Amino acid sequence: MKKLLTIFTAAIMTVSLAACSTDTATTTDDAMATETTESTGVEITIAQGKPEIDAQLKAYATKYEEETGVKVNVISCGGDSCQLGQQLKSDYQAGVMPDIFQIQGVEDFNDWKELTADLSSEKWVDDTDFSFKEDGTVYGFPTAIEGWGLAYNADILEAAGVDPTTLTNYDAYMAAFETIDSQKEELGLDSVVSMAAGQGMYWVTADHDFNALLANGLDRDDLSVVNDLLAGEVDQTRLTEYANWVELLYDYSDNTVLTTGDYDSQVGAFADGKAAFCHQGNWIDGNLTEATFDMAFAPYGSMTSDTEGIFVSTPAWYCVNKESENVQAAKDFLNSLVYTDEGNSYMVNEAGSIPAFKNITLKPSGKLSSSVMDYSTAEKTYSWNQYYFTSSFRTDTLGPIFNALATDTIDETTFITMMTEAFEDNAK
Repeated sequence: MKKLLTIFTAAIMTVSLAACSTDTATTTDDAMATETTESTGVEITIAQGKPEIDAQLKAYATKYEEETGVKVNVISCGGDSCQLGQQLKSDYQAGVMPDIFQIQGVEDFNDWKELTADLSSEKWVDDTDFSFKEDGTVYGFPTAIEGWGLAYNADILEAAGVDPTTLTNYDAYMAAFETIDSQKEELGLDSVVSMAAGQGMYWVTADHDFNALLANGLDRDDLSVVNDLLAGEVDQTRLTEYANWVELLYDYSDNTVLTTGDYDSQVGAFADGKAAFCHQGNWIDGNLTEATFDMAFAPYGSMTSDTEGIFVSTPAWYCVNKESENVQAAKDFLNSLVYTDEGNSYMVNEAGSIPAFKNITLKPSGKLSSSVMDYSTAEKTYSWNQYYFTSSFRTDTLGPIFNALATDTIDETTFITMMTEAFEDNAK
């Protein structure tokens, strides 16, 4: 165990978020109780990083104890006052590591690699495309899924005569943008697209849109573009197509929002019906509760070839502490979330999450979240691969390049050159 403390400085390793088919674990589909946790006296602890669902998770834990006799303690740590990663390290040093703990990606997994149980034989693995894997072994249970792309105002597109299902490639988007732009006055629009590329919003460009270069049109476990770029090998055809796409988005965006706008101004323009599209994720549902128009995500057709999906992944995973005295009880609790009505209701109705599991039919109330679930169910999703690049590279190197193109400091040709040089330098 002493080796674990040295892992906190480990380098990022390559993982796949795709699911694998494995053996079936012992769970029931119609009750919380399982064969291994029917007796009383068992107690487990779960540590998670979303304080906003603390009350909901604790309420579910109470129901679970009533049904199974297994007491579930919930520790929620997040926001400005508590960082889950630091709390887990303190817990480990104090010898009180939780039975279930949450990770947010590759770097967190590297911290706890020696402590995470192999979950490959769990039943839920067959029912999700979003488990956390390394070298074919499943270590993480997806807590939920999120998706991003181009959300559209269905009323505006219908009035403009644009069918969103046809927006599967660059040419289709260019034609649609031109059509809508020619009717801006009649439609009451300030811009076709609401997008932000200024400082403080680099996560929209250098995280989310950057991922279109890395993952669009590829199988979820295809890391060929990522690996090439990490090695400094740049496919100029793919990069040029991507640069054309970025320029297209910028050309049809409101320049003020694009260059100096914040989250509220970007999302607000869409909520107020002043933009036909919004470059964001389903998390903006909370900002759209008073919107009267229908909405969904259009396919992310950023390439010349057709692509019919959007970018979907999970923001966090639950891992089981393999040194826990109650490993099976921890596994049973996670299975209850997937295979009981109460667990499904907690995830969707109480926690407001998009379930990551194909067997769950409950839909979240948010229109964009419902759209993400539709894409997931149809298996029309592309992975999030941007996190194979460090946050400093994305924010400090790529973000300013996207911003420079938005402010016309550079042209598209220079954008391609600067992006190429950035990947080559990053590989050195």
